[in-house]
Amino acid sequence: MTLTADPSTAAQAAPRGSARRTSLIAGALYLLTFIASIPALALYGPVLDDPGYVLGPGPDAGILWGGFLELVTALACIGTAIVLFPILRRQNETTALGFVASRTLEAATIVVGVVTLLAVVTLRQDLAGATGGEATSLVVTAEALVAVHTWTFLLGPGFMAGVNALLLGSLLLRSRLVPRVIPALGLVGAPLLLASSTATLFGAYSQLSVWSAIATIPIFLWELSLGLWLVVKGFTPSPLTAGTGDAGTPPPTAPPRIAEPA
Repeated sequence: MTLTADPSTAAQAAPRGSARRTSLIAGALYLLTFIASIPALALYGPVLDDPGYVLGPGPDAGILWGGFLELVTALACIGTAIVLFPILRRQNETTALGFVASRTLEAATIVVGVVTLLAVVTLRQDLAGATGGEATSLVVTAEALVAVHTWTFLLGPGFMAGVNALLLGSLLLRSRLVPRVIPALGLVGAPLLLASSTATLFGAYSQLSVWSAIATIPIFLWELSLGLWLVVKGFTPSPLTAGTGDAGTPPPTAPPRIAEPA
């Protein structure tokens, strides 16, 4: 007699993915959005704050690095949704797919903002030394491009971040993959951020106002705490992670079959 492994058991013993690896990658990508986006805003300072930047000598290096960091942020945004989707879909596939779509839309909005500021750099380089009416039109064009970036910042990291928090927060709260206080932060912060972004949209106050900053705090804490928890602790053992290699929920095993003698 010979012993042969049950094919279904072999598939369970060699799962296609690891829940711990998934949480680590997703958490690292969330933290990367902080690491890349915060210095990008500082690097954009010259072009955002000086209407005459397009007529001056630069510098351009800071703007280019800021654009690069925002591209990294956009890719990390999409990455968080893609990495989490295989697990979140087990809770609610429609909501999980909505999270992927909204996160992708946020990233696309960020990229549009990057393109507008890089266009200002191109104008400065190609039309250096412009005078008179040409210089005036150049400044007006540059200010329009900066205005587009301002709106993309409101609608992308602002408005869409609130939508993302509603979708992901609801999934994590129901699935209990992380402590409930973490998605609760997102679900509390999302309406505040959406309301603040809407108020800014209709001119109630500026994006850099005290009220806007206060409304952003819960979402900031939500994404930061989620990223840190996923990196340090990972998912709480759950039926959603069964079969994904989670050490807390080992896949079931079956005894080997006894093959009939030939």
